[in-house]
Amino acid sequence: MAIGIIARIPVQPGKNAEFEAVFAELQAAVKANEPGNNFYELHKSSSDENLYIVMEQYADQAAVDAHGASDHFKTIGAKMGPFMAGRPEIERMQSV
Repeated sequence: MAIGIIARIPVQPGKNAEFEAVFAELQAAVKANEPGNNFYELHKSSSDENLYIVMEQYADQAAVDAHGASDHFKTIGAKMGPFMAGRPEIERMQSV
């Protein structure tokens, strides 16, 4: 059963372009290096220009673990920190 994750990420006003550029780098690394990742997509809220939603889906728990342990997640993900306005809010789901 696939595992879905939604991450709600608040970004500092005026830092949208920088955040989006770093996310694009991370997204490319995920797609190139994580065969257990089904999708990893960034969305911007329609009601709050400083709120981003990452929709992710993984084949199984091993793929989720591989994502979190990957060098690209640790290094590129850390580059997003200076543009964020708080910690991401993570919701985990099971496919039906």
